[in-house]
Amino acid sequence: MFAVLQKFLVVFGLALLVALVGAHNGHAAFVDGIRSVLPREALLGDELETDAPPEALEDVPSVLLTPRMRAALAYVSMRYHVSTEALQPIFATAEEVARDLQLDPLLIVAVIGVESGFNPLSQSVVGAQGLMQVVPRFHQDKLPSDAGSLPFFDPLTNVQVGARVLKESIRRNGGLEDGLQQFGGATKDPARRYATRVLAERQRLELAAQRWRST
Repeated sequence: MFAVLQKFLVVFGLALLVALVGAHNGHAAFVDGIRSVLPREALLGDELETDAPPEALEDVPSVLLTPRMRAALAYVSMRYHVSTEALQPIFATAEEVARDLQLDPLLIVAVIGVESGFNPLSQSVVGAQGLMQVVPRFHQDKLPSDAGSLPFFDPLTNVQVGARVLKESIRRNGGLEDGLQQFGGATKDPARRYATRVLAERQRLELAAQRWRST
């Protein structure tokens, strides 16, 4: 019980901070969704199954999302215990920026899962921040002109910038796996473990989307 209460308080604090960042930058859709970002197991005290039933798709917002992304969103919601309402603007942003950059949106989602587990306030020991763990000192030039005071902790801005960093890494390194390795700061790993993790996560997302779309 103490562990559940502790996790509840931590996530509540994160949700409050994210809402303030979203309000500062004018992302009303995310602020509206953050009201239900608390993990379901923290509220109910029960662990949810990773494989959600097809009925879960009925609760996924369809605005701005393709059926493929809606199905992937339902899977992510159940796996990471984040509400569909909070995830919807993140997925919509991933889909939009992926279309502009000619990337697979599920690749962006997979990177988010590996990098931060969908915690928008995550920060590494080297200073990488947000959903896609962008290092601010290297990518200030990619920020939009209206970015707020904490832009890399703004989930939507982070996805926009992180996707551009990912695209740049793939282009500079001549391929997906090498690009992922650079994005993850693991260029000296001959086993390519970072790229393997991201691609495995994308495959899980794709299989989940195919399974739920076929039911």
